[in-house]
Amino acid sequence: MPWLLAAIPLAGAIVALTSWEDSERVKKFSMIGSIFSLVSVVGLAGFLTIPPNGCLSLYLLPLAALTSILSHPLGSDHRLSWIMTLVCLGFGIGALTALEFSGSFFLMMLLITLVILLYRHHTALWPISWWGVGLLILGLVGVGISMIADPPVSSIAALVTCALLLPLVPLHGGYLTTVTRLPGNLPSFVVVLLPVIGFQRLPQILSTVPEDVLVIVRTLALLGALYAAVKALAQSRVRLILSYGSLSFFSIAWWFAATSGFATPQGTLLVGAVGLATSGLLIAWQVIRTRYGDDVDPQAISGLAAAMPKFAVLLSLLGLAAMGIPPFGVFAGFMGLMLTSSQASVFGLFLTLAAWLAASWYIMQMVQQLLFGASRPELRYTDLLNPELISLAIVVVVLLALGLVPSALFAPEQPILEQAAHSRELFSWRN
Repeated sequence: MPWLLAAIPLAGAIVALTSWEDSERVKKFSMIGSIFSLVSVVGLAGFLTIPPNGCLSLYLLPLAALTSILSHPLGSDHRLSWIMTLVCLGFGIGALTALEFSGSFFLMMLLITLVILLYRHHTALWPISWWGVGLLILGLVGVGISMIADPPVSSIAALVTCALLLPLVPLHGGYLTTVTRLPGNLPSFVVVLLPVIGFQRLPQILSTVPEDVLVIVRTLALLGALYAAVKALAQSRVRLILSYGSLSFFSIAWWFAATSGFATPQGTLLVGAVGLATSGLLIAWQVIRTRYGDDVDPQAISGLAAAMPKFAVLLSLLGLAAMGIPPFGVFAGFMGLMLTSSQASVFGLFLTLAAWLAASWYIMQMVQQLLFGASRPELRYTDLLNPELISLAIVVVVLLALGLVPSALFAPEQPILEQAAHSRELFSWRN
């Protein structure tokens, strides 16, 4: 079943490739491939082994692929990005659903694909980052070691790979590089893809990692949440602001997971909602780049609220969702973790709340600058086109649904604590 689910978007990529000369047909087939993947995932999820932290991540991947492709403008330069979105979607679904060797194989293929894309498609605006590429290769090595080594070496190697996918300071460079330097619509997709895969692989890893390593992870998570919040405040480029902002929230998810020793459905909700909200903001920024150029200075764009009312409403809602304001999914995931983590320290909770407030500040500042600054008569204002409107509306509606639907709906029937205890017993028996 995992191979079938992974094959559907890969087949869609092949079909889209056959229409390479026609950009419109390539985009249409890429969207159809994403839709078929979403329908197949929803229809066949009952035949899969549900992981301990739920199956929400599996539903979000094809949805994020669809919205990222739909919102992107037509153009021959974007054809490869649409096709590679389906390729990465296929490998991502395989990494989420397949077990043991097959899942590691899909993850290795995904990392290799990202490394090749970063190497071949860099611009003068975003030159190649060898540090980010090197970290992705380190993740690839970590997957290989986890496949052939015995615990605890294999567990630590797998943990390093998770820290690259679900970014954790100081191994966050690979995530930042993919979000800021991949071509086309890929950044708005990988911002969901990589973190949800990383968090989905945590349950079987945390139960076998030594306690000393978990202490280090908790410390890095708290420091990373504050570090990313401060870095986001100092950035001028929107992609970097959003990258560091999401890193701050992902660090909070790391801290809760390392504190409790297992990954919960509430953590999956937080990671998925943060990734989707960041994806929506990247799509909104792509709307600005489409109208004013890829290298546009965000400080030069202001006063959009009156001239672009549809864009203003959806960007405001996305900003509220990304800030963690109720009733959206980020707030529900964060509060769910706080209410279910009885082992969390008061000092750690204080630092996470400080990082949350900092995130609210820089997101609000960015939205306010774009929408409510001084109107510029020299700018040509064009409100959202139908594909952009539909894409952003889907993201907002899903974020709202994630905040209102109980996270237990996507969770396994077996209690999380019982599964974690069983994993620890199994690891002890093997030793």
